[in-house]
Amino acid sequence: MTERTHPGTVPDRPARRRAGRGRRWALAGLALGTLALPPLLPERHLATFVLLLLAATVTVGVSLLMGYAGQVSLGQASFYAIGAYTAGLLAVHGVPPLVGLALAPLIAAAAAVLLGAPLLRLRGHHLAFATLAVQLILLSLLAQADWAGGAIGLQGIPRLSLFGVELREDLGYAYAAWFVLAVAVLIARNVIESRAGRGLRAAAASETAAAASGVAVGRYRLAVFALSAAFAGLAGGVYAFYLGYLAPGSFPVLLSIEYVVMAVVGGLGTIAGPLVGATVIILLVQVLNTLGTQPGMPDYAPSVLSYAVYALVLVICVLFLPRGLVPALRSRVGRVVRP
Repeated sequence: MTERTHPGTVPDRPARRRAGRGRRWALAGLALGTLALPPLLPERHLATFVLLLLAATVTVGVSLLMGYAGQVSLGQASFYAIGAYTAGLLAVHGVPPLVGLALAPLIAAAAAVLLGAPLLRLRGHHLAFATLAVQLILLSLLAQADWAGGAIGLQGIPRLSLFGVELREDLGYAYAAWFVLAVAVLIARNVIESRAGRGLRAAAASETAAAASGVAVGRYRLAVFALSAAFAGLAGGVYAFYLGYLAPGSFPVLLSIEYVVMAVVGGLGTIAGPLVGATVIILLVQVLNTLGTQPGMPDYAPSVLSYAVYALVLVICVLFLPRGLVPALRSRVGRVVRP
């Protein structure tokens, strides 16, 4: 007499493997599609495309930090600034741009380790406010530091050179930003599927139970905090060479909030979520900026509209899509496909 299996046990394993393969194929198709997109875009849209990819790179780290480590950071733009200033300052002082770009994520990760060791002892909104305070302190220091250009900003940053080829056009930076995002996605995917990723998921669900099972919760969370900072620092390095100019005003507090909104809208704890969230928010902000700069609109209209859309999108997601766009779409597609 054969034993009858319950639904959701053994028969679900092949289904999960097929779903995993489907997600990998979808991600590969998305990568190829975005790789072929830059030459087709008008010149005026390439800048938006570059900034979108850089924002998605930072948001991948935010999604890891919030979705897997269960930690909220409202100061991710500070590591973006650290990476940008690291690359910019080194390049201005004669260091090859590629070396500066390689050191940008390392310096950002080192800063995250130094800051995270005491800060990650905090929980919930205490940690969020502490990371916000770090960014405010950093912006104040940069505004007073003559060696970093002060409030005027760091000028004369050379163009990025890759293997002897200097990137001068937006198209070249579009591919550089695409490569940076691809590196972040691959690393994040490997972390999620590793033993450390399983430990982080367990810690996010129950820190006490995870610690009792032998998970080094504090060490894992510090590692993810440093990794998310490294992603931000790498994106910041590309940003510095792309603009050729840096100022404290380039990294406002609103930028950190923007990354959190992108991660929440796309779906925390997913790889595709940051990509979708960054695309939705960046395009929406561009539309609102265009609307806010129309004749007859006040000077403060773009800023007010940006704050309003962040609040509105968050409220809509919390009410109707609490898990984000990507998990909601997966759930709907699963119900349609399931026999």
